[in-house]
Amino acid sequence: MKQNMTGGKIYPLLLGFTIPLFIGNVFQQFYSMVDTIVVGRYIGVEALSAVGSVGGFFFMVVGFAIGLTQGLSSLIGQRFGASDIKGMKRSFALGLISSCVITLIVSLIFSALSKSLLRLINTPENIIDMANSYISIIYIFLICNVLYNYFSAILRAVGDSKSPVIFLLISSVLNVVLDIYFIVIVHLGVKGVAIATVISQGVSAILSFLYIEWKLPEFRVSFEDFKLDINIIKKLLGVGLPGALQFSVCAIGTIIVQAALNGFGSDSIAAYSVGMKIEGVISQFYPALGLACATFSSQNYGAEKFDRIRSGFKKCVIIAIGYSIIAIVIIFLFSYPLAKIFIEEGENTINVINDAVLYARVVSFFFLPLSFIFIFRTGAQGLGSGKIPMLSSGLELGARVIASLSLPSILGYMGIILASPIAWITAGFSLPAVTKKYIDSLERKRI
Repeated sequence: MKQNMTGGKIYPLLLGFTIPLFIGNVFQQFYSMVDTIVVGRYIGVEALSAVGSVGGFFFMVVGFAIGLTQGLSSLIGQRFGASDIKGMKRSFALGLISSCVITLIVSLIFSALSKSLLRLINTPENIIDMANSYISIIYIFLICNVLYNYFSAILRAVGDSKSPVIFLLISSVLNVVLDIYFIVIVHLGVKGVAIATVISQGVSAILSFLYIEWKLPEFRVSFEDFKLDINIIKKLLGVGLPGALQFSVCAIGTIIVQAALNGFGSDSIAAYSVGMKIEGVISQFYPALGLACATFSSQNYGAEKFDRIRSGFKKCVIIAIGYSIIAIVIIFLFSYPLAKIFIEEGENTINVINDAVLYARVVSFFFLPLSFIFIFRTGAQGLGSGKIPMLSSGLELGARVIASLSLPSILGYMGIILASPIAWITAGFSLPAVTKKYIDSLERKRI
């Protein structure tokens, strides 16, 4: 259902948009967790380490898809706020072409370089073949992820945050069933995990597209809408590519952290992977809130309501502060039993479980600057800014690289844990002032 966010009380609009997305994100994390649980329980710690060791590269390509599609959809949100139906159709059609072409290029490059990249970050020899077989499938079928994220972003741009969640729930259930089938019954190992993931994403993409065709006549495009328009493509890529690159830049920092982590062995890799899964579930509220902010901002920018945009950012921050307090409590109460779901407790695995819990508890204290990254970076993207997301990503990358190259030699595994929080602080707290200046400049241009 479409939702015009240019009028009405702001808190109910933001929370009403955020909560369904949060539920969807949790379920997305849930089927990612099921991958990890099934791998850890039925294949073993080495296989768990193999899947965990490609986390940075997985984040690079998936983040690229998310950033690209968020950027492409921001222009549609602005057109929706301005009631420009023709502009929405043209942007939708050309955004679809752009995303497919860019995805094809990325898939070809990363598929060709897959194993070389794993060797570059010193992936242990006992897991490198499993890691490569898993990530190669993700690279080859990246289009499934991109199309799902694109169609979901279109729905969110017009204020519909509920429909993508329904499709994601269906996909999540399918992913769980396929995980069990490919790993427990067919015995495909980590390849089965990857195959289940891309099939589930493909189903989500198809369902989202069919729903758009059925429910949103303003997106029923004709051949005329697909005719190349350089000005529209420039606008789309001017926001979409920086959005994609900012995730990829952040992923480079994650990969460098992974390279430092690989030196600690497969047990530490497994612990870090499980700790990140726990963190990932609890912190999914922040990207959902960021998308709410982006949709709210883009629609109100189209309607030229700048005071309402500023108020929306402030209220997002207040919501984030409240949730961060709750998140810390949840992680301290439930991180240990959650870790034991992934790894069966025993004499050989107790240290892995303890290190996973340590990671989750330490990073939870830094969730507030993480929330700022999502609110202001994604919100600025909704306003059409490509520079602010790139600035944020550059700061995050620099801080993460410095921390991961220096702290592990001093603090050991704790140094690895602190790399992300340091990056979040550096990027997160710098964004509010920059975003405020950008909003002021947009308003001056409209006067």
